[in-house]
Amino acid sequence: MAKYLLLKHYKGSPEPEGFVPMDRWTPEEVGAHIQYMRDFAAKLEGTGEFVDAQALAPTGTWVRYDGEGRPPVTDGPFAETKDLIAGWMIIDVDSYERALELAGELSAAPGAGGVPIREWLELRPVMSEPPTVTE
Repeated sequence: MAKYLLLKHYKGSPEPEGFVPMDRWTPEEVGAHIQYMRDFAAKLEGTGEFVDAQALAPTGTWVRYDGEGRPPVTDGPFAETKDLIAGWMIIDVDSYERALELAGELSAAPGAGGVPIREWLELRPVMSEPPTVTE
């Protein structure tokens, strides 16, 4: 089994044809989208492929250590809107091909009018062990 991270971005990926931003969806459309995500997670729980998932707020704070006895710095480089992460899901699957299959299915979550949004998802493997250097 290999773990993969599916990242949902607020912006930054190519826009699918006919894309309608979530802030223009009706409450019912938002509810249907969220229910699709919950149903998808429940299905993966049943197959043993679900690890965790969370939605993230569009705001956050950058924090950096600034030296012993000094408070953390909370002002600094800020991500462009295109870089903000909307949420994530971690799956544990038998193969990369299965991870691709599930990412494609998750991309079909409904949006405005109940039409699949066909959003781009970022699929990244989770490192299980640090790489080993051999000479």
